[in-house]
Amino acid sequence: MAKVSSIEKNNRRRKLVKRFQAKRNALKAAARDPSRPPEERFAARLKLAKLPRNSAPVRVRNRCELTGRARGYYRKIRVSRIMLRELAGFGLIPGMVKSSW
Repeated sequence: MAKVSSIEKNNRRRKLVKRFQAKRNALKAAARDPSRPPEERFAARLKLAKLPRNSAPVRVRNRCELTGRARGYYRKIRVSRIMLRELAGFGLIPGMVKSSW
C-alpha cells in the first residue's frame, strides 16, 4: 500500500488538471498558432508559465485504484500487476484465466 500522502497529492493534481484544462488548452493553441503575431504568442506562453505546475497533465501519476501502487500499472484495468494477479486468481476479471502449462 502506497503512502496516503502520495495518493492524496496525486488526487489534488488530478483536480487541478481538470480545473485548468480548458484554460491551458486555449493558451497552448494561442501559443502554437502561426497566424498570430509573435508578441501575442509570447504573451500566451508567459500566461501558460504562470499557471500552477501541478495543473499540467504530465505531473499526474498513474496509480492502482486499490492499493495506490505507482509501478507495474495496467492502464486498461487501472490496477497494479500484483492486484491484477490476485483478482484474476479469484476470477474477478472477466475473460482472464490462470495460466498453466
